[in-house]
Amino acid sequence: MVKITGEYLGNLHCNAVHGPSGTMLDTDAPKDNQGRGESFSPTDLVATALATCICTTWAIVARKHGVELDGIRYEITKEMSTEPPRRIVRLASQYWLPIKRDALPAGMLEEIAAKCPVHNSLDARIEKPVTLHWAE
Repeated sequence: MVKITGEYLGNLHCNAVHGPSGTMLDTDAPKDNQGRGESFSPTDLVATALATCICTTWAIVARKHGVELDGIRYEITKEMSTEPPRRIVRLASQYWLPIKRDALPAGMLEEIAAKCPVHNSLDARIEKPVTLHWAE
């Protein structure tokens, strides 16, 4: 179990402290929802959580195959609903891998991406396409 504490600071800003490490982060409402967009929004953190969970889960499994994935780069695009209720409708992610396609069993990374803990925790209505770019 991990405890995260925080505080609402006013002006649509919050902070959060990761109990085990003491690392702190701030959030702000996005510009399209009355905020100033000065930091990650709560839904930005959901998108970040998905992309980093996929990378972390891949690295754990790849390591078991004797493959290191240092240097994966990612991009994730969050799309919000245009009609109420406001919610995430799509999280499209791309990953640039530092390995060739044949370095790991075919389809393994795609399968892992669809089974990472964050992916499994998100509403099934959210589209979550994943695109892989392999090293040459």
